[in-house]
This record gives sequence, structure tokens and C-alpha cells, in this order.
Amino acid sequence: MTTTTAKEITMPSATPATPVSRKVISEKARTVCGSLALLLVFLAAWQWGPGLLGMPEYILPNFMQVVRESVVMWNNSQLLMHFGVTAMEVVFGFLFGALLGLAVGVALGLSPRAEAMLSPYILALQIAPKVAFAPLFVMWLGYTIYPKIIVAVLIVFFPIMINVLSAIRTVDPDMVNLVRTLNAGRWQIFHLVELRSALPALFSGLRIASTLSVIGVTVGELVGGNQGLGYLLVDGEGQGNTAAVFVAIVALTLIGVVTYGAVVWVERKVLHYIPKVNTTTV
Repeated sequence: MTTTTAKEITMPSATPATPVSRKVISEKARTVCGSLALLLVFLAAWQWGPGLLGMPEYILPNFMQVVRESVVMWNNSQLLMHFGVTAMEVVFGFLFGALLGLAVGVALGLSPRAEAMLSPYILALQIAPKVAFAPLFVMWLGYTIYPKIIVAVLIVFFPIMINVLSAIRTVDPDMVNLVRTLNAGRWQIFHLVELRSALPALFSGLRIASTLSVIGVTVGELVGGNQGLGYLLVDGEGQGNTAAVFVAIVALTLIGVVTYGAVVWVERKVLHYIPKVNTTTV
């Protein structure tokens, strides 16, 4: 019977970082530092640029004036409540538009006859300016959140539908035939081949739609709203308060950035099996 001494027992040591991983970390660090440097340059130009150019504050307020105005609006104009209303409208408009675009894109992709019949009407709906529909929705549904959500749905729908339709139509037929030889049913072919092949294109459309949803909601709030950041935009314009307008614009941008970042995060979780060289960039 053999005995094992303490010297013979070796604990697993942490794997040292490889040169490749260190290089990746270094590149990411340089990218982050470069982005932060550009942000600081932009903020510095915003703070001191208007004064150096001799612009009055009612034309282009500097950065600190916008920050002070945001504090005033937080305390007196219920900025957080309006921010929450717009964010909720953006999320619902984005989700409903994405689901509708996915469903219609899949249906048209699987049925060429349905695409030939419906594509002229879908194209006409896309060509029609969405701003023209916003007053109608307000007249029909009143000053509620529903007109803003519907406008966002109309704007979000088309890019997702087109991306999914194109992806379904370009599925590799050899892969479909291979799955059929394994006695796969129609649902299995769709789930295992067609839907998975369409996921990269779907997320590309979702990235675009995440920014367009903010535009749709803002249009609805500008046309007829008594709540939301679009309403604050109109209110600031009516008062000649340029700083308040900038506060609303920055808040809308923040909502768009967060929505886009959420889509990118979900995409990386879902499409983690695809090599990075084949995935879309941020």
C-alpha cells in the first residue's frame, strides 16, 4: 500500500493569463480610455466653447447651465416622472413592434404568395410619414400613452420585418434538406434551422429599432402629450428655456442608449455560439 506525502500533493494553480488574453484586455482598456477622453473633450468644448464663440446662453447654454437646469427640473418639474413615462412608452413600443415585425417577417418569408399580396400595402404603410398618423391617434385615443406606443410600433415594425424576411428567404436549402432526412417535422425545421438562421438578422433589426422607438415616442409626445420628455421639450420651447430643451434631449438620448445596450447584451447571450468575426459590431 502506497502512502502519499504532503510534498506529493499539488494544488491546481491558477492558469496564468496568456499573451493573447493580455492583449485583448489591453486593447479593451485603450478603447475605454479613448472613449472617456473623447467624452471629456466634448464636455469641455460644450462648457467653454459657447463663451469663446460669443454665443448667448439662450442660443447655446453651456454644460454646467444644463446641469443646473436638470436639478431645477428634478425638483420642480417632475423630471423623473416624465422620464419614467417616456421610458415605459419606449419599452412597450419597442417590444410590441419587435414581436409584430418578427411574426410578419416569418409569415411572409415562409409564404411567397402572402408576400406578393401584402408587400405593396406594407411598403405603402412604411412610406407614409408617421408624423401624419400621430394626430389621428391622438384624436382617436386621447392624450394617453397609447398613441405614442402605436407610433413607436409603426416605426419599429418595418426594419425588423425586412431583416427577418430576408433571413428566412436566404436559409441554406441543403441544411433544410438535411434536417428533413432526419424525419423532422415542419415545426422542427422552422425551430432548428430557419429561426436560428434568422437570429443574427433579427438582432441587427432590433439594434436599429431600439433607437427608432425613442424617435416614435418623442414624435407622439410632441404632437399630443401632457406627460413625458417630449412634453417637456414643448414646454421648454414655449418658455424660451433652451437649457430645459437640452435636458430633455439628453434624457431621451440616455433612454435610447440604455435600450440599445440591453439589445446588445441579450444578443451576446443568445448568439454566444457565433464567432465574433461573424457578429455585428456595437
